[in-house]
Amino acid sequence: MLRKKWFLYLTEFFAGMSVMAVETGASRLLAPYFSSSQIVWTIIIGTIMIAMALGNLWGGRSADKNPDPARLYARILLAAVWIGLIPVVGKYIIAGVAMVMALIVSSNYLVWAAFASCFILFVFPLMLLGTTTPSLVRYVMDNAEDAGSTVGKMNALNTIGSIIGTFLPTFVTIPAVGTSLTFICFAAVLLVLALLYFLTSPKKHILRCAVCTVLLVAAGFLAPLTGFAFWQGDLYEDESIYNYLQVREDDRRIYLSTNVLIGVQSVKMKTPGLTGLYYYDYAMAAPFMTDAVAEGRDPSVLILGLGSGTYASECLYYLPGASVEGVEIDQKIVDLAYDKFDMPGEVVAHTEDGRAFLNRCDKKYDVIMVDAYQDVTIPFQMSSVEFFTLVKEHLTEGGVMVVNLNMQSDKEGAINQYLCETIASVFENVSSYNCYNGGNREVFAAAHDRMDKNMAANLPAIEDDALRATMSMTRSGLEPVAKGDHILTDDKAPVELLGMRVVDELIFDEINYYKDIFREKGFRGLFEALVG
Repeated sequence: MLRKKWFLYLTEFFAGMSVMAVETGASRLLAPYFSSSQIVWTIIIGTIMIAMALGNLWGGRSADKNPDPARLYARILLAAVWIGLIPVVGKYIIAGVAMVMALIVSSNYLVWAAFASCFILFVFPLMLLGTTTPSLVRYVMDNAEDAGSTVGKMNALNTIGSIIGTFLPTFVTIPAVGTSLTFICFAAVLLVLALLYFLTSPKKHILRCAVCTVLLVAAGFLAPLTGFAFWQGDLYEDESIYNYLQVREDDRRIYLSTNVLIGVQSVKMKTPGLTGLYYYDYAMAAPFMTDAVAEGRDPSVLILGLGSGTYASECLYYLPGASVEGVEIDQKIVDLAYDKFDMPGEVVAHTEDGRAFLNRCDKKYDVIMVDAYQDVTIPFQMSSVEFFTLVKEHLTEGGVMVVNLNMQSDKEGAINQYLCETIASVFENVSSYNCYNGGNREVFAAAHDRMDKNMAANLPAIEDDALRATMSMTRSGLEPVAKGDHILTDDKAPVELLGMRVVDELIFDEINYYKDIFREKGFRGLFEALVG
């Protein structure tokens, strides 16, 4: 096969493709545990660049010292098996690393846990693939005169493969067969390359090839059975371009969880009405703060971050004449909203980014609900002065914006303070309500000073006792938000770092009890506390 240069070029092409496919799969594998924020992406990219640099050095020295192609294809064979086993053992490694990091680090938990997990899972196989280019250059090059041309061809093929390896998993394999089988597919490509070499060489290495093939085939069968994460949806589990999705239920509710670190993304009550537990109930105060409801008109509602339609359903249940539109970037979530969560058919759903929708929309609404924040994955473009100014421009004269902040922290300089003061820099009248039964804070904002007046006038007319009591409690718990210096802009919005600090607080508050046990009794005591 080495006499056929096309085979060597093909090896370079598929090695580059596989590296980028693994990188894309890595982000989805880590997301259920560490979120899919820019922080995690930075860790993945940085770790993989470390692996490639080490592989380039190793491959160059190995090719000079012992230019035996069998060594390269043995490394590719090993990389194929390792990559194929990642979806089978990955979640156990991540869980173990997360537990150890929780015990030994005192800050930046997400960074250290994600980096350690990524390093253990991905550095070795990608370092093996990183040896491909310097090794192949040695085998392909005929003489020093064509060195530039040879290196140029190899780099071009590697880059073209990388481009395809970037787009193919995101738009084809992950939506079609999932992340687990995406790892298996690209591992199989590498396996085939190695088998073609060994089975056509004088030393066929039959036993080595057979063992690796059996391991990869076994991984292909086991990966879908073992589950992508430890928690699984009993009603539905799937992946989209944007999210890992699970739908589960209990006696009273149906839940949608995406690739979030903490909590659920949406919830549906099996009996209509308030959830009795979640922030959607308090956000219902927004329509009753508007001029539209105070004047007896049906309000128009826009929800940026529609999810499975919980807020949309509540609005239509208590305000049957309202017109409700929702914007959700993930089409699969929109489909789930109608299919699994019985979102009313009159809700008009737009599948696109919330800010992009506002940029092209010229309609104004009485209520705009912003519910697009998940853990540290706060989209910076929906947290800035420019974004909230755009929302303000799409409100009617007596309209109200309500924003759900889902990471509660009262510390100076926390993400919620930044978001609240950013909103206060745009809107004249801003109040917030701290949801007593969760980590959420609802922020109500308007360009007029009639929010409280309208709500006071609307309360007696609310016929549903539970809703009236909840609205009364929300009104009495509202706190004014003052202007400040913590402002986020399109140019400067470090929302990932700010969010990570809050997540660290939440995690360490939960694990301090177990850390004390570990210090006093060691691993045995910790194990007994966890299982008993």
